[in-house]
Amino acid sequence: MAFVQGKGSREYLIHERKKVWYSRRLGLAFISPWLVGFLIFTLYPMVSSLYYSLNKYNIIKPPQWVGLRNYIELLTDDPLMWVAVYNTVYYIVFALPLQIIVALTLAILLNSKVKGLAVYRTIFYMPTIVPAVASSILWLWLLDPHIGIINTLLAAIGIDGPGWLVNPVWSKPALILMSVWGVGGDMVIYLAALQGVPQELYESAELDGAKRWRKVWHITIPMISPAIFFCLIMGLIAAFQYFTQAYVMTEGGPMDSTLFYSLSLYNNAFKYYKMGYASAQAWVLFVIIFCATLISYKISGKWVHYEGGEK
Repeated sequence: MAFVQGKGSREYLIHERKKVWYSRRLGLAFISPWLVGFLIFTLYPMVSSLYYSLNKYNIIKPPQWVGLRNYIELLTDDPLMWVAVYNTVYYIVFALPLQIIVALTLAILLNSKVKGLAVYRTIFYMPTIVPAVASSILWLWLLDPHIGIINTLLAAIGIDGPGWLVNPVWSKPALILMSVWGVGGDMVIYLAALQGVPQELYESAELDGAKRWRKVWHITIPMISPAIFFCLIMGLIAAFQYFTQAYVMTEGGPMDSTLFYSLSLYNNAFKYYKMGYASAQAWVLFVIIFCATLISYKISGKWVHYEGGEK
């Protein structure tokens, strides 16, 4: 192989190009299962839904081109659209901050050295691994206005419990209460972030006479702010797509008080067979989530602190 030794020779360049192409083919071969899955199960459905959103399509008949009519009807002539938007925004505004506060509080408490700490961590994390349908059925029983444990306990202390899921006023708060039960995943993320906070910072603050609340506010929260931001973004995306619990427990009732956006989309697609209209809803939801995520990222620079001062 002496003829390829000269780095400036034509033979050497051809040899190097062959090595590069071989490496590329080898890399593509290794990631080909993912590429095939992405093209078939992600990219193709996305392109198809964009096409169907511009058509009147009910599965039975061929798509009929209508242009932007689905989007116009969705935004100007569908009262349930704005009911679904209101319910979804209501859930996000109240459930997401509550989940962050409860998960962060549990993480701080479980970061201390107490006896049986591993048991407590396991107990608080266990609801996270319960399937959504199973937990929804469990909470249907807990929130039953007549035989549910929650109203039974309230009655024991002289409080007449509300109707929860059968009352339009209490239906969304009931689902928000249920969402707090499953914050174990976020709690573990915060707990991992807390392990990386230097203890020297707390010792310096104690020497300056800082109380526990000041140490949490001025040291703990800024130091784990990237973890909080991550959970905020993931929670925001999940909240916009809130579906399973509402579908299993209320199917959007009572009086459309739990008709969330994703549930409305599901009804249009698989209950009324308005696939084109539902595809338009899906793309509007994509734009809303994208904008909300982008805004959150833009304002994160004011309160999220990264090591080294860089994102």
